[in-house]
Amino acid sequence: MPTARRPRRLRQSEAIRELVREVRLHPSNLIAPLFVQEGDGPPAPVGSMPGVFRLSLRDLAREAAGLAALGIRGVALFPVTPTELKDPQGSEALNPDCLVLRAVAAIRKAAPGLVLFTDIALDPYTSHGHDGVLTPDGSDVDNDPTVSILARMAVLHARAGVDFVAPSDMMDGRVLAIRESLDRQGFHRTGILAYSAKFASAFYGPFREAVGSAQAAGTTGLDKRTYQLNPANPREALADALLDEQEGADALMVKPAGPYLDILFQLRQATRLPIAAYQVSGEYAQIHAAARLGWLDYTRARNESLLAIRRAGADWILTYFAREIAEAGGC
Repeated sequence: MPTARRPRRLRQSEAIRELVREVRLHPSNLIAPLFVQEGDGPPAPVGSMPGVFRLSLRDLAREAAGLAALGIRGVALFPVTPTELKDPQGSEALNPDCLVLRAVAAIRKAAPGLVLFTDIALDPYTSHGHDGVLTPDGSDVDNDPTVSILARMAVLHARAGVDFVAPSDMMDGRVLAIRESLDRQGFHRTGILAYSAKFASAFYGPFREAVGSAQAAGTTGLDKRTYQLNPANPREALADALLDEQEGADALMVKPAGPYLDILFQLRQATRLPIAAYQVSGEYAQIHAAARLGWLDYTRARNESLLAIRRAGADWILTYFAREIAEAGGC
């Protein structure tokens, strides 16, 4: 069969395939999400997320140091707030001695070089499980009062020494309000990683179990469609993300990652800012579940899912696979 081009010539050996490889995932591309809980008890497994645990401050510090030693550059912290500290206003979020700020101090001591990202949203702190305070009739999240609280919360986190505050609430105007509050208080060097294209997704369930926001409301399926994005709307997602850039975000995020690779790719073409993508709890859980049933090769499916996210344009990937990938030296 005469042909001038035979693409298989570039695939015929492992060495050649490595020479022509276009996309690589290095531990330095990864951010590890970590859950922190009160007390000195042993790590508490998250039932729907195999290998993921809620950690005491002591164990959190050890895990952070271990991740840093493996080449992971950043961790994102998520607190498990005790039920008795939750209320409709999320008041614990403004406690200068709250759990997540103590976690920042513990990690700073154990792994001073790690880049620290903290979640700026009220869902870990509210008794109803929503990302902000509710309107007087309780029918929706009240945007502007929520933004005011988030800006104060961000200043507390900056004062504690985080590198990036990460507003995940999807309120209108919150990036600008946070940037202005940080700058007024002298925290010009604190970055903002904005959850810019965060969709009202069915893939968040295991995370809500992990932090207890679903249990607070007595449900695993909170309806957040008045503030999170419609999965059917790519143009709206890009408009939201670019608005965050205009308001002063230093990096933008797409969440979830795998089901929204088209959004990730389009956003990569539209901005020069760093882009993060969050491979969320449901994505992680489904790979584990299918592999346990023998329907997928676990390692290959895990690596392929992450390479797809990187290939679509993510500079950083938040993933619960971070430790495994770092131990393997990347993929």
